[in-house]
Amino acid sequence: MSVGILTLTFHLPNCHSLKEKRRFIKPILARLHKEFNISVVEYDHHDMWQSCQILVACAAREGVQAEKTLNQVLRFYESHWPDLPLTDEKIEIFT
Repeated sequence: MSVGILTLTFHLPNCHSLKEKRRFIKPILARLHKEFNISVVEYDHHDMWQSCQILVACAAREGVQAEKTLNQVLRFYESHWPDLPLTDEKIEIFT
């Protein structure tokens, strides 16, 4: 059993409050969870209006499968939210 973790950090240029930030983030979290059946959570930058860090976790039989799923999540994010540019991404696989 392997666990894969994807950390996405992105910029929210049009947010001017935490309430507005939540309005942007909640649909992203829900859509990623629905499309890939993965765990998704806002991980860091809670008090920063224009920055967000999302943590995505998935379990798989082998590390290669987990990495493949996380790469699909990354491509899906980039294609569906091009107006929210990624500033950092990181994939970690634990076996």
